[in-house]
Amino acid sequence: MKANNKIWTIIQFEFISRIKSKGFIISTLLGPIFLLAMITIPGIVAALSMNDTSKKIAVVDETGIFLEKIIKADDKVFFKSEKNSDALKEDILNGELDAFVYIPKDIETINKVNVFTPGGGGIGYIEKIENVISEVVREKRLADAGVNKSVIELVEKSVEINSVKVTKEGTQKDYTEFYSLFGYVLGFMIYILMFSYGAIVMRGVINEKSNRIIEIINSSAKSIEIMMGKIFGIGAVGLLQVLIWVVLGSIISMSAGSIIPLFMDQPELPAAMMNGQPQVPQDLPFTIPPIPIGTWIAFLFFFLAGYFLYSSLFAAVGSAVNQEEDAAQLQTPITMPLIIPILFMPAIMGNPDGQLAVILSLIPFFTPILMTARIAATSVPLWQVVLSVVLTLGTLYLSIWIASKIYRIGILMYGKKPTFKDLYKWIKIAK
Repeated sequence: MKANNKIWTIIQFEFISRIKSKGFIISTLLGPIFLLAMITIPGIVAALSMNDTSKKIAVVDETGIFLEKIIKADDKVFFKSEKNSDALKEDILNGELDAFVYIPKDIETINKVNVFTPGGGGIGYIEKIENVISEVVREKRLADAGVNKSVIELVEKSVEINSVKVTKEGTQKDYTEFYSLFGYVLGFMIYILMFSYGAIVMRGVINEKSNRIIEIINSSAKSIEIMMGKIFGIGAVGLLQVLIWVVLGSIISMSAGSIIPLFMDQPELPAAMMNGQPQVPQDLPFTIPPIPIGTWIAFLFFFLAGYFLYSSLFAAVGSAVNQEEDAAQLQTPITMPLIIPILFMPAIMGNPDGQLAVILSLIPFFTPILMTARIAATSVPLWQVVLSVVLTLGTLYLSIWIASKIYRIGILMYGKKPTFKDLYKWIKIAK
């Protein structure tokens, strides 16, 4: 049997056996929902709870001016105390009081108040105190300056920023915030996919090795054929899953603008209907802009490149150990380059054209995540895209070359758990 036929047989087996599993079906249907929830829910919860606190805070106001306004701002948190500072400190030590705020007479001069606490408790109540006191002091200063209350309200009214993109065809609405968030989601998706499918490859190799199945397969196919067949087969499963998500995402993106208004209140039926068709309002509360085809192409390419790069290394680690518990130490150098880009993602999405973003996105092990996010968020110069592709493909070739050497020896090695020194020896002696 020719080598290509052997690889193809392994690919077919891996692909068919996995797409028939319940895990693939469930993850394909629920994966995007889970991913979006994992990204957005922590941020929403953090934003809603940042100034939230369950603590009861006493207020000692030496000025006699701010106490009433502070309590009025939130009487569930702040309350008046007739005790002096020493007595309140004793209450804190005895666990009878969460905290108290001491407002000195010269607060408008020194711009400082002290909050006495037992320590710890988070930053929610500190943020709460700072916001409330800053607000009442600011109002007092403006009132003392003779500023009318209506003027104060006018000054504090925020200004809406409308971002407009300039193109050769003219001007159009700029969706910078949406594309930045979308780039973050795409980058995070690639991270999850590379990590998940790379781990699947490693576990598959370990199971075949521990069950001695690999010895049977190795008798009819070369080790490199087995490794590549497994990587390509599982990669095809991942690609199918991604394509399903891309199609669904494209359909939602194109149809959202027409579907969403149907569930919104229309101003008047005659005005909202024309020839029996609902008319889409011009000013929707939000808009989902079209996703450029280049973004999807970049996403698919860098997903595949990143998958093959990391899965080959995961396969090498799987071949070198006898059980999954032994792989923890060896896979650390693989998982760290996957985690680092996620740590830098917020900073890079804040300035996708900055020097930090450019440098990190050109490091091959970071490129699949960061370059995809940048392409979605901004207009990346062509030379950077081309250079990232060349460097990634070069690193991919090198990783497969190294992994194949480790795999060739490790797949038939049993007993002692290898060290990094052993892996280096395998690379040198393997032909």
